[in-house]
Amino acid sequence: MSRRAFVVVIDACGAGALPDAESYGDAGSNTLAHVAQAVGGLELPTLQALGLGNILELPGVAAVAAPVLHGRLHPLGPGKDSTTGHWELMGVIVDEPPPSYPDGFPPELLAQIERTIGAGVICARPYDGVAALEDFGDEHLASGRPILYTSQDSVLQLAAHNAVMGEERLYAACAALRAALASGPHAVRRVIARPFRGSAGAFERTLGRRDYTLAPPSRSYLELLREHGAEVHAVGKAAALFDDAAFSAVHPGASNAEAIASVEALIGSLEQGLVFANLIETDQRYGHRHDAAGFHEALQLIDAALARWLPALGEGDLLVITADHGCDPAASHTDHTREYAPLLARFDGDGARRHDGPLADVGASVLDWLSATEAPLPGRSFIADA
Repeated sequence: MSRRAFVVVIDACGAGALPDAESYGDAGSNTLAHVAQAVGGLELPTLQALGLGNILELPGVAAVAAPVLHGRLHPLGPGKDSTTGHWELMGVIVDEPPPSYPDGFPPELLAQIERTIGAGVICARPYDGVAALEDFGDEHLASGRPILYTSQDSVLQLAAHNAVMGEERLYAACAALRAALASGPHAVRRVIARPFRGSAGAFERTLGRRDYTLAPPSRSYLELLREHGAEVHAVGKAAALFDDAAFSAVHPGASNAEAIASVEALIGSLEQGLVFANLIETDQRYGHRHDAAGFHEALQLIDAALARWLPALGEGDLLVITADHGCDPAASHTDHTREYAPLLARFDGDGARRHDGPLADVGASVLDWLSATEAPLPGRSFIADA
């Protein structure tokens, strides 16, 4: 029997503060619980039936008598960004924290950035991405200089209006920065292109975001799956966080609707292998904006998609719903939060068990499910424990 695995990462859908969250400024964070409290209770019937309320106490989401395998996952290394979370899900653990610039870019790095892209920049400090467009968009239009900003994460973001610096020029500049910062003390995890459009007072990001990620420092479960003959498909941002060579094919997912459509098409057509999907909007559109109502609506769209997917999945299919980090709308900042990731795993023989462990258990379980191979990388298969 050909087997399939679908790993769906609901971006930034944290499930409670990790023990070291205080050192990140995230003590007491709990994205799911605080979204639920803010909207007067979550309405997620499919996720409730799977056992979301069995993982942690959530207003509006009751525990059920027969959940699927459920629990919480934690990282083995430092960090609270998408790269860290997705890498760890697939068995790539980095012990040292990557460079970040909470106090702004040092002069030598700023000079290197401007030399590399052949232009001066504006802002050049930690900033909320939407606020950066509002506060610096007019200056950008007048000067032609792109907007450079960062966050608490290991990230360098470059924003430009399509009428000033078309997407292809912006992508080329970010690719050049990625190449220039591929090693050394300023090897940031991600360089992100942020094209936008509109006029003063009404600037808006386009769906043309593109991430240029540092290559993973070690092999992942994605490569091992390919070596065992499994197809490995990426949907949305998941592809940008790994070397493209790790994937058999990459499918659209710039919005949740687009990613959901890609996953549904693969459920209907894929014969064997892994689909590794990221649903971005809980992070990009709602988490960073502290928009709890929008976050809930995004979860409801995902819940409705799951209601369609579940009847189409058979006994040869593994479905994993998880996250990469948190982005708590109740936090005092607008950055990611250091949290557990929820785990819901539906497969034949799941046994309604609780499973708490490292994020890497997801990759180990997918390898076990698709190839009956014991994990040679970090992580332990929850399939083996069934």
